[in-house]
Amino acid sequence: MRKRVSIKAVQAFEAAVRLGSFALAAEDLAVTPSAVSHQVKLLEEQLGVRLFHRAHRAVVLTDAGRHYAEEVTAAFARIEAATQTVGMMGGGAILTVHSTPSFATQWLMPRLARFKELRPGIDIRLHASVAPVDLAQGIVDVDIRYNPGPPPAGAVMVPFPEDTIVPMCSPALANGLIPIRRPEDLARHALIHSEINIVGWRDWGRRHRKVQLDLERGPRFDRSFMAISAAVDGLGVCLDSVLLAERELLAGKLVAPFPRDSMKAQGHGLVTLKSTADLPKIRAFREWLFAELEEGRQRMEQFLKGTWSHP
Repeated sequence: MRKRVSIKAVQAFEAAVRLGSFALAAEDLAVTPSAVSHQVKLLEEQLGVRLFHRAHRAVVLTDAGRHYAEEVTAAFARIEAATQTVGMMGGGAILTVHSTPSFATQWLMPRLARFKELRPGIDIRLHASVAPVDLAQGIVDVDIRYNPGPPPAGAVMVPFPEDTIVPMCSPALANGLIPIRRPEDLARHALIHSEINIVGWRDWGRRHRKVQLDLERGPRFDRSFMAISAAVDGLGVCLDSVLLAERELLAGKLVAPFPRDSMKAQGHGLVTLKSTADLPKIRAFREWLFAELEEGRQRMEQFLKGTWSHP
């Protein structure tokens, strides 16, 4: 006979795992901690296995509990996604996107109107911060991460095309009293440092060992969008991704003095839950995003080769 378990007990178990505490689970479910404890005990009896080690208020899963938690968390995420989808059938869908600040500012924000034109039934809610989010909580639909690494359990990551990294500066600086024509000319200019980038001036210097760069000097920023803005303002030469600096380059606010002297790096990736990856709103955003990225990659490749012309 198939085992039947109490849905209320499973809900209490999921809340305790998600929040890491019976007390917080009780607050989330608007019940008492003893009620949560009772429901978890009932679930253990119904399953015939122990799910938690009883360790002085700490929520410590057994091996069986850990395996069960992975399945239950994924199931609740699917229920949440299905609930949102059904709720949106009568109106527009809301897609919550979490992104790194620089990608949100430099790339995504200027293109949201284009996405809205193509998908008028989907409204974007954009959150920007450096810290990755827990998609299993159901608050965020997709997470755009920098240097993402392997995806967490229950999630899938699609890498962006490789970033092209080049030195960039304002036209006034490139053509000023100390013009920038060769890599050696950078020794006489301030370098702008993007401190959290996976490729920096030290990496560039290893490729140009004859160039004496002063790596100890120059303004430093912990966000690429600030380093790019500083370069536009003439504070020095930044080393950053043409993906993020595309608008400034195409508008002539920045120039790449050595356009073919570039480095490649795997920068961003799109992370979604496996259980929600094929929801219509997420699939629509993913397909649009990667089509835009590929179009931009080809455009900037032509730009750096000097073969791009404004449409």
